[in-house]
Amino acid sequence: MRIALFTNNYLPFCGGVTISVETLRRGLEAAGHEAWVFGPRLAGSDDALARIVRYPSIPVTTYPEFSLAVPYSRRIDRLVAALDFDVIHAHHPFLLGPAARRLARRTGRPLIFTYHTRYEKYAHYVPLPLGLVEAAALRLSAGFAAQADAVLAPSAVIRDELHARGVRTPIAVVPTGVDLDRFRPGDRAAARRRLDLGDAEPLVLYVGRLDREKSVDRVLLAFERVASTLPAARLVLVGHGTEAERLRRLACALPVAGRIRFLGLWPHDALTECYQAADVFLFASETETQGLVLAEAAACGLPAVAVSAPGCDEVVRDGETGVLAKGDPAALAEAVIGLLLDPERRRGMGRRAREVAEGLFDVRLQIDRTLAVYADTVARLR
Repeated sequence: MRIALFTNNYLPFCGGVTISVETLRRGLEAAGHEAWVFGPRLAGSDDALARIVRYPSIPVTTYPEFSLAVPYSRRIDRLVAALDFDVIHAHHPFLLGPAARRLARRTGRPLIFTYHTRYEKYAHYVPLPLGLVEAAALRLSAGFAAQADAVLAPSAVIRDELHARGVRTPIAVVPTGVDLDRFRPGDRAAARRRLDLGDAEPLVLYVGRLDREKSVDRVLLAFERVASTLPAARLVLVGHGTEAERLRRLACALPVAGRIRFLGLWPHDALTECYQAADVFLFASETETQGLVLAEAAACGLPAVAVSAPGCDEVVRDGETGVLAKGDPAALAEAVIGLLLDPERRRGMGRRAREVAEGLFDVRLQIDRTLAVYADTVARLR
């Protein structure tokens, strides 16, 4: 098959949607299909692949690393028509999403839509009244899903929410996959040496964007409590975002500042050693549709402490592969301390986390399920 992937987020911008799209592109190509990515032109993009097509874009003042695609290009319209795609797959309900829908209707091809994001949780990035933007985001995203020919939801909770909002389009639950050959348990001591960490120091890890919706301040405040009980404990944070400087200032103001390290943005393929070096993964976001980093941690045999919230609770199995806690720092800290003080329980959870990842998050399952949706939709619309 020849597939067009339309996304507002793509490399070199790093985030869950980017990783999901790139994982899908690689998987489709490995399975013998032809996958094209249509995304925004970003600063620093240097595409070595011929099948990456960039729309003209406008930088976003509130998020310098990101740009908004201008969803009109006669050149790209002609290219899409000439390539005669079997399926057009949109990854957003705005900007390049409507462009994908328009081109799908014009060429008579199925439109698939992946509902990656709780868009209403990102309303604070738009300089308009918050309630107005949240309502518009809910209406726009559900309306786009209703107009697609098939919808992919990364978790059952998103499928159920779309049904509750009146979407009658066929919806398949397809979690974003993880490359289990790359993300796997490894040599903890060797990973720690590469990170310049001692073997005996309990290590708490956070991986993800340093943005408001990720609630990373709760991670820092929870760790303050952890370190007051376990003075040898360390916290490592990997990622970048609009809140990076504020979070660094918050960390510096804590009495445990010397035990906190910000590693900045790492290439996705290099994250494995961070997971392998850690003892507990700590995640406080309540805005996830799946929580891809939780699946990556599980694949590496790393138990997680996460907020008991939709999306996270489909990745972390409370008491089995990690602990689901209330969202306040005290509850998160208590769960982390409990795991750090019980190595046998922690290791058992890590083994079960890997088993769950093998059964649910293998990237090959994602590709097989996605291809099945493509084939079913094509056949249904003939």
